Amino acid sequence: MTHPDLLSQFQNINTWKSKGTRAPHKPLLILLTLGEIQRGNTGFIPYTSIEPKLKDLLIDFGPYRKSYYPNFPFTKLANDGLWQLNEPDLINTKQDYTSKFLREHQLAGKFPEHVTQPLRQDPELIKSIAEVILEQNFPDTLHQDILDAVGLDLALTPSTANRLIKPIRKRDPLFRESILKAYEYQCAVCGFSVRLRHQLLALEAAHIMWHQAGGPDVEVNGLALCATHHKLFDMGAFTVTEELRMLVSNEVNGIGAQDWLIRHDGKSIKPPQKKAFYPNPEFTAWHVNEVFKGGFRS
Repeated sequence: MTHPDLLSQFQNINTWKSKGTRAPHKPLLILLTLGEIQRGNTGFIPYTSIEPKLKDLLIDFGPYRKSYYPNFPFTKLANDGLWQLNEPDLINTKQDYTSKFLREHQLAGKFPEHVTQPLRQDPELIKSIAEVILEQNFPDTLHQDILDAVGLDLALTPSTANRLIKPIRKRDPLFRESILKAYEYQCAVCGFSVRLRHQLLALEAAHIMWHQAGGPDVEVNGLALCATHHKLFDMGAFTVTEELRMLVSNEVNGIGAQDWLIRHDGKSIKPPQKKAFYPNPEFTAWHVNEVFKGGFRS
C-alpha cells in the first residue's frame, strides 16, 4: 500500500456521528497506538494496558459523559481495516463487547501488518498520520497536550502530510481578524490586549463550535480570547451562553483558578461591537454538550 493510500485510509475512518456529537474514540486509540509504535512496540497490546490509558484520554479530551467506553473502538476499529485482534474468532466487530469480556478473554490488538510495515520503514509516516488525525478531530490548542498524553514526539523530522493527503477543509484566513475586530482587539473575558510595538500578542480567535466539527468561520461562532482563556475554553473549563454569560466548570480547582476563572463565573463577558455578532445559540449549545466538562457552578 502506498503512503497516500494509507493516509487516506486513516483520514476516512468511520466515526459515529449524530448532529455534531463528538466521538473521538477511534482517533484517540490510533494516536495511542502510534505512540507505542514510535517507542518500538509493534506487537499486540493487551486491552488491560489500553483500557486505563484510553479512558483517561476520553475523559481529558472527549466530551463530558457520565460513563466512558474505551472498549468500543478496541473492536470497532477493525471495521476500518486498521486493527487486528489476537483472537478474531471470539469477536464479531459489528457487535459491542464489555470491558469485562475483553479483560476476561485476554484480548489484545494492534495495527495490521499492512500498516506497521510502512511505519517501521518510514517513521516519518507516523508523524503524517498523527497530524491528519489531530487536524481532523481536535483544535490546535489541544494538539500538544494530546501528543504528550500518548507519548508521541512529532518534532523529529519535517512533516510530509500536506503533500501526501487531500487537504482538510480550509479555514477562512480572515476569520481571526474579523473576530478580533468584532471584540475590539481584547480578550472577551479578561480584557488582555498587549502589543509589542504594533504587534498584538497572545490574542486569538476561538471557534465556539470547533472547525473540526463543521463550525463555520463567522462572527457568531467566534470569541476573541487571550491564549490562556482560549486553551481553557477548548479544554471545557468554561463555556459562554448566547447572552454572553460565562459559566465555569465545578471541576475547576488549583492555583490560579480563582483569578483566571472562578471570579468570572456567572458574569457577562465583553460583548462584540454589534448585537448581530452575539454567539449563535446552536454553537453555544454544541460547546456545552461536546466540550464543557462537569457541571455549572452557578
